[in-house]
Amino acid sequence: MPTFTRRTLLLAGVAGVTAFSVAASARPADPFTLGVASGDPTPDGVVLWTRLAREPLADDGLGGMSARPTEVLWQVAHDDRFARIVQQGSATARPEQGHSVHVELAGLEPGREYFYRFSALGYLSRTGRTRTAPAPGALQVPLTMAFASCAQFEHGYFTAYRRMAEDQPDLVLHLGDYTYEYEAGIHKSPSGIARHVEGPTTVTLAGYRRRQAQYKADPDLQEAHAAAPWAVVWDDHDIANNWAGLQPDTPQANFAKRRAAAFQAYYENMPIRRSPRLYRRIRWGSLATFHMLDTRQYRTDQACGDGLQLCPERLAPDRTMLGDEQEAWLFDGFRGSQARWDVLGQQVFFSQYDYIPGHVDKFLLDAWDGYVADRDRVVARFADVRNPVVLTGDVHAAWGAEVKQRWDDPSSKTLATELVTTSISAGGDGSEEYEDTGAWLRENPHVKYFNNRRGYTLTRFTPGELRSDFRGLDYVTRPGSPIHTKASFAVEDRVPGLHRL
Repeated sequence: MPTFTRRTLLLAGVAGVTAFSVAASARPADPFTLGVASGDPTPDGVVLWTRLAREPLADDGLGGMSARPTEVLWQVAHDDRFARIVQQGSATARPEQGHSVHVELAGLEPGREYFYRFSALGYLSRTGRTRTAPAPGALQVPLTMAFASCAQFEHGYFTAYRRMAEDQPDLVLHLGDYTYEYEAGIHKSPSGIARHVEGPTTVTLAGYRRRQAQYKADPDLQEAHAAAPWAVVWDDHDIANNWAGLQPDTPQANFAKRRAAAFQAYYENMPIRRSPRLYRRIRWGSLATFHMLDTRQYRTDQACGDGLQLCPERLAPDRTMLGDEQEAWLFDGFRGSQARWDVLGQQVFFSQYDYIPGHVDKFLLDAWDGYVADRDRVVARFADVRNPVVLTGDVHAAWGAEVKQRWDDPSSKTLATELVTTSISAGGDGSEEYEDTGAWLRENPHVKYFNNRRGYTLTRFTPGELRSDFRGLDYVTRPGSPIHTKASFAVEDRVPGLHRL
């Protein structure tokens, strides 16, 4: 690995800036327009990410970069001034990988903060903050974790990401719909269109790369990525609305090719390890294990369509959300878990939810209500772990629910807790509640909380308690909204269920 000093890097950056200024070109020269990120921490390492793009919105999806590979230098230090460098090296940004870089670090100390940066083509990237997971067996170190989903660029500004960074979490989970696939102007929120995406609906590799680049160039999103390591999983809009396995929501030619292009662009733009599968575990000592699930790629196609339906087919025992291999992997993880808290990081509403008050039952078939047998199998295995918790995105509102042994009996045993984060921006400004919220909650007494503002959920794990703060913005259709804690709940060790604080 080459060696270089902070002075060398800084001089290279100054030289690059000077050259750009002298040239007075309209084309940006800085290749670090998409920021930096880290993810998937382990006790001795983390993934460092960047992607070079001089022109993030270039039509070919390659960010205005040349067809040649580019050497990228990286550094990791104990301090943000890089006076105490602990590792450094180089990686190659290749055009066939969208000029992205994934550095899978090892050999770091467990449970501590690090800072990192990149250098290429005479420029120095911004500095990112990351952290390794605690050592195996470590229990007493608390964990502050934020989780989020559903960032629709046109529906609003990404202020929630900036507020999340200001909360200084140790870890961020993103549970899907990091990007949306629609062309400009066709997917409107009740608040209208706040800003426009570039390009047509994403169906090609170039299109997905370009859409990812427009999102990654957002300064609020860059703040959140630079603040902490992330663990990410996709949902439908990262590829196409309500896809299931190789089945798109609406018939289309070559969906397998489109899905493969989206998968590649997702890897290129996320701080994740090279792996044949997305589902994986993030272990935080003995305090928490995060089982990050893929509820799209292996599921059976939705029954009776994917909307609100009366549908006996949803009860069929062979319907699966996870697929056989992922389900076996999850249950093996439950059986071998030594964690105080076992957490499912997954995409769609887990608890039963009847959307029609009264004697007629209608369920959302794209969610776990369309895969009842698989949900029953997962709920039965919650008995194998000490404190099961389900984290959810997708539905563009904040919810808190108790997972019941029998959904239609409010007095039945509570087996787990579900926390549903609202969207970053999808749905527009939102409101505190819907007009018929009270009727919905009476129809579903295991649901204890609902709020329709945009934002994220901030959690704090300790050995004795999980605290959850539902954080909401006043507006997203213009930038700069303050953030408020709309409600706080606690889950006590060995006492599943929500207690409002």
